[in-house]
Amino acid sequence: MRKQEVRGRVKKAKGKVKEAVGILSGDKKMEHEGSLQRAEGAIEEGFSKAYDKIGKVFTNIGKAISK
Repeated sequence: MRKQEVRGRVKKAKGKVKEAVGILSGDKKMEHEGSLQRAEGAIEEGFSKAYDKIGKVFTNIGKAISK
């Protein structure tokens, strides 16, 4: 697991908590901030996973060429 993926998961979890606190307290601003933070974390995590998959494809291509 890459550092970027971990950061994304942490950001996503913090956003969920902030969003829930905003909902429970009736604070729309905090709810919105949490929602945005959760989305940012999901995007960061997704980019990391895509980067890993692309790396694996190039590794496999390199192995196939060298045979």
